[in-house]
Formats: sequence, structure tokens, C-alpha cells
Amino acid sequence: MMGPAHSLSGAAAWLGVGAAAAAAGHTMPWPVLLTGALICAGAALAPDLDHKAATISRAFGPVSRGLCEIVDKLSYAVYKGTRKPGDPRRSGGHRTLTHTWLWAVLIGGGASVLAVTGGRWAVLGLLFVHLVLAIEGLLWRATRGQSSDVLVWLLAAACAWILAGVLDQPGNGSGWLFTEPGQEYLWLGLPIVLGALVHDIGDALTISGCPILWPIPIGKKRWYPLGPPKMMRFRAGSWVELKVLMPAFMLLGGVGGAAALNVI
Repeated sequence: MMGPAHSLSGAAAWLGVGAAAAAAGHTMPWPVLLTGALICAGAALAPDLDHKAATISRAFGPVSRGLCEIVDKLSYAVYKGTRKPGDPRRSGGHRTLTHTWLWAVLIGGGASVLAVTGGRWAVLGLLFVHLVLAIEGLLWRATRGQSSDVLVWLLAAACAWILAGVLDQPGNGSGWLFTEPGQEYLWLGLPIVLGALVHDIGDALTISGCPILWPIPIGKKRWYPLGPPKMMRFRAGSWVELKVLMPAFMLLGGVGGAAALNVI
């Protein structure tokens, strides 16, 4: 799928988690619901760091472009080193390592550790990175062109500072779900894991499929392109994505948000 659909699906997924959490008796304070939805929307773009033309590759200028080169080469090396006879030969690393459940868990777990051990500046850094991506994904029409990059960074930095300040207030959610002393912001890894997995599921719906289950082998393939039957798949950017899935994500996100806030 394309960036806007990925971001919308990520936000909708976290709002759905908020509804499930409320039903289970772990209601999210509204700052957690909002912040998590934005983080998840941003994290839903992150697996495409292995693709030079993706939104994330240009979101942070030369830094993200250089990181994209490194991740692409790393992903390709891992693919070549672990492929089985049934896996096709390929020339790049797109839709390999960063599009797996293992990558999602490692990135989310690493973010949680960083948030707990790194203090306020680590939390602000995580918020900033994912808010930049969320803005790029959700407001894609307004962020086209390099001249808007600095404005996006400033907006993300301001929002990260404000949200962190709100979350730090008693009862506003810095210690949501993980309530022991020292576990504040441990939950930040959850929307990051979810965003990456939602991205992978979205890509699995397209023509090429997605090797979500790696390194678990399936038949003669270790990089099995998981997905529905061929007749149910669509091309990225097609009318199915734009006219059906994106409106559905908006609707589901609205319903999930309302349920999470006990409005319905």
C-alpha cells in the first residue's frame, strides 16, 4: 500500500486497541489514545525504510536517505544469507527484513527500553520521529515538496513537547498499563510494534504479498510472500486502496476512538 493508507491503517489500529482496552478494563487516558494513534500512524510507514522512494526515506533529509541505503543493503544481505531454494533471486532488500514480525518486535522492544532508560529526551526523540512520519503520512498533500520539510519538523517538535508535558501530568497516562515505578512510557513500544505489523498486513494484501513470517520456513521458501488468494489482491495505489480501504480505515478509526472514550 501507499504511505497515506499505511498511516490511516496504523491510526485506526491503535484506536481499535483503545476500544479493546476500554472493554477489558484498562481504559486509555485520552492523551495515550491520541499519542498512541499518532505514533502508530508514523510507525506504519517505518518498514519502508528499505525503499529509496518511500516517504520515510525523505522525511529527515540526508539522514533518512543515508539510513535507507544502509537498511536496504542490510536487508538484501540477510535475504541472500537466509534464502531457501524456493525463494527467488532479487537485486534489492525491499519487502524483506523490515517487513517481518521479528523486525517489528525488535524495533518496538528497543523503543520501550530506550523510553524507560533514556529519560525525557529519549521519549521526546521517539515522539518527534514518529510524529514527523505521522504528519507526512496523514497530511501527505500538504507536505509535498522539500520546502515543507522544516515546517513539518517544527510542527512535530512542538507537538512532541506538548504531548510529553500532558502525558507527564498525574493520571494522563505516562504510566498507563505498566504501573510499577520506573516503567513510565514502557507502553510506547506497543504502537510501534502494531504500526509495523499493520504495515506488513497491508502490503500482504497487494500483488507481491509480504514475508511477515520470516524466518519461519514455509515449504521451500523462507521468505514466503504471505497474502490472500491472488484474485483478492490489488495493486498499491489502485482504486481499491483509495476508494475502499482508506474510507474504511477512517470509519473504523472513528468508531474505535468513540468506543475507547466511552462515547458509544
